[in-house]
Amino acid sequence: MISLPAAAAVRAWARLERAHRAAQTTVENRLKAAALPALAWYDVLLELERAGDSGLRPYELQKAMLFAQYNLSRLIDRLEAAGYVTRLASEDDGRGQILTITKAGRAMRRKIWPVYAAAIDEAVGRHLSDAEAQTLGDLLGRLFDARS
Repeated sequence: MISLPAAAAVRAWARLERAHRAAQTTVENRLKAAALPALAWYDVLLELERAGDSGLRPYELQKAMLFAQYNLSRLIDRLEAAGYVTRLASEDDGRGQILTITKAGRAMRRKIWPVYAAAIDEAVGRHLSDAEAQTLGDLLGRLFDARS
C-alpha cells in the first residue's frame, strides 16, 4: 500500500517549489538585466575556483552541480569558448579531463557576485530575519541530507 504524504508535507512541498521558482527567476532576471551570464555559469566557476589549481574532473563537477551530464557538457563547452574554463588531459588517465578556471573566469565570477548577492537579498534576505534564514537553511539541509 502506498503511503500518502500528510497535508502539511504537500503544502510545504508546493511552497518550496514556488519559492524556489520565484527566487530563481529573480536571480536570473537580475543577471540578465546586468548583461551577465546565467546563474549556472556562476555556479560552475565557483566550484572550479574552490577546487584550486588541481581542478575537477567533469563527473566531480557534475556531482557538485547536480546537473545532468548532457547539460553540463554543453555548459562547459560554452565556458571554454568564452575563455573562462580550460580542459587539460588527466595525468592519471589519458582519456580523462581536468577542468580548471582561468584568470578571466575568476574575474567573471567576481563580476557576477555583487548582482547575484543583491538578488539573493531581494529574493530571500529582505523577507527573513537572520534567525529565520538560519532555521530555513537548517531545515533545507535536513531535506538534502536525507536523500542519501
